[in-house]
Amino acid sequence: MRVANALPWLALAGVVGYISWHDSWPSRVAPNDPRLAQEFALPSHTAASSGPISYAPAVNRAAPAVVNIYTTQKVRTLAHPLLEHPWFRFHGEQIPRERTASSLGSGVIVSSDGYILTNDHVVASADSIVVALRDGREVSAKVIGTDPDTDLAVLKIELDKLPVLPFKTSASAVGDVVLAIGNPFGVGQTVTQGIISAIGRSGLGINTYEDFIQTDAAINPGNSGGALVDVSGNLLGVNTAIYSRSGGSMGIGFAIPAPLAKQVMQDIIRQGHVVRGWLGIEIAGSADMGTAQNPQPIIIAGVMPNGPGDKGGLQAGDELKKVMGEKVISADQVIRQIAGLKPNTTADIDVLREGKLRTLKVTMGERPKQRSREQ
Repeated sequence: MRVANALPWLALAGVVGYISWHDSWPSRVAPNDPRLAQEFALPSHTAASSGPISYAPAVNRAAPAVVNIYTTQKVRTLAHPLLEHPWFRFHGEQIPRERTASSLGSGVIVSSDGYILTNDHVVASADSIVVALRDGREVSAKVIGTDPDTDLAVLKIELDKLPVLPFKTSASAVGDVVLAIGNPFGVGQTVTQGIISAIGRSGLGINTYEDFIQTDAAINPGNSGGALVDVSGNLLGVNTAIYSRSGGSMGIGFAIPAPLAKQVMQDIIRQGHVVRGWLGIEIAGSADMGTAQNPQPIIIAGVMPNGPGDKGGLQAGDELKKVMGEKVISADQVIRQIAGLKPNTTADIDVLREGKLRTLKVTMGERPKQRSREQ
């Protein structure tokens, strides 16, 4: 009401202002005076920022390479104890033992010979996988390999003339506009738009190795394994998870960055699994994320007998300070550091033990292959 009552006065003030300015016009400047354009020109910083009027070109480039993935799985069910009664058996009652469950997700074609990136949780334990392209073609897919530690999987299809989504090679920044493409809730291919909200997100407890792109582009169930692309239609990441209290999008979604996804895919294609360094130690650290200025104390909580760390002299109670000269600042960071070292290489590891700094030379082992998680 106060706003409504104030409107006539605002309008009147505008009229009075116009009359006052108009009356003074002849004394200020002649109508055709070139000074008019200079005096009333908008400052340069008010000009509209450059950017695409439409994201259709990016969608047209990227969307054909984003596929829908349909999986089926045979699930054993326990019969109710009552159904085991001889009466039911005598009367020929069927006791349910097995049922078929279906699920859906998305994937990204990243090579012309049919390799597809998706999430491990999309295809885990699937008995059959069908890939549907936007052009209407459907084909069965084969699992080449999975990496539960990053929640990635590589599939292969046999089709000609496949659209391919290229990996983005340049760095991305917070604030960049992004598009999420996938098959949310099975309604069909859908494009949503947002920005990069953060990069390098970790410590979320979603995967063993975390380095997520966070975005506010809407990501919902069924988007898993789909593409996060830039405004040029390049692959930024593989959509993986959301933070939600309702099960739907709340503007906090996470994607595995393209460089990590590409490296995992290449390892799986070449070797069947991802090769990572391994020390055979259990570490304990604060739940808070450390920084270079405020590192968190990272303590070795346990050492596997005869493992690489044990053979190299690491002990429970040691505080990790540096790995190969790089300062340890958080538990998540040191896990990635160790994983990034090649097996059979010698690593310098600095620890604080009983108040004294020690440098140990440890021969890295290879992290055992992890089993895919159940859906």
